[in-house]
Amino acid sequence: MATLLVTGGTGTLGRPLIDRLLDDGHDVRSLSRRPHTGFGRLRPESYAVDLRDGTGLREAVAGVDAIVHCASTPSGGDAEAAGRLIEAARAAAVPHLLYISIVGVDRVPIGYYRTKLAVERLIEGSGLGWTVLRTTQFHQLVLKVIKAGARSPVVPVPTGLRVQPVEVREVADRLAVLAAGEPAGQVPDLGGPEVLTARELVRATLEAGGRRRLLLPVRLPGAGAAALRRGGNLTPEHAEGRRTYAAFLAERAGRDAEE
Repeated sequence: MATLLVTGGTGTLGRPLIDRLLDDGHDVRSLSRRPHTGFGRLRPESYAVDLRDGTGLREAVAGVDAIVHCASTPSGGDAEAAGRLIEAARAAAVPHLLYISIVGVDRVPIGYYRTKLAVERLIEGSGLGWTVLRTTQFHQLVLKVIKAGARSPVVPVPTGLRVQPVEVREVADRLAVLAAGEPAGQVPDLGGPEVLTARELVRATLEAGGRRRLLLPVRLPGAGAAALRRGGNLTPEHAEGRRTYAAFLAERAGRDAEE
């Protein structure tokens, strides 16, 4: 049994990760900007810390065996937040810092990916024991993006874009094993079981929601889009995920029907 701190503990990945760590018998601390709520079980020890200013961070990391850094935002500030976390971890002599990153951050030149890569480099050069796991996009993110586009009667569909969505609970399971182990450096990627085109994903999502929309093919400009068309976001050689996007949609539809 270890004492483990999860940053971003109330997020899409943080919640199932904390559940898994508690199931495994660990002492778990959850760090997020807001207190940890919504669990129908013994909750983890909660720390309301905003990594953008770091207030209260030293208390949160004191005495932990490992930190799993899941907190992230596309709005900016991830590198600065990681720097504060690393500084606090060094001061507390934390033996293991584990970071969740994205497949393709070193191949796809878009802003958020560049920031994730910069955080990887900070962690690698921190002097701490470290592990980095890159995964493909979570099912929830794919659904969120498609639902946002489906608000219009015409849904733009990027041509040539493929995605390899992965089940977030499977990512949580992998992270839980890594967090309980020794620092391992850059570990093999974790990708979903299928590589699907944007059109296939949009159609499946619309059908699951009982919606009819006109699909409009669009070719996205720029170097980032070109890298995505080349498959820079994919890891077919590590398609180790088991749960498909269709199964994810079916589960959500079942829950909605029960409610």
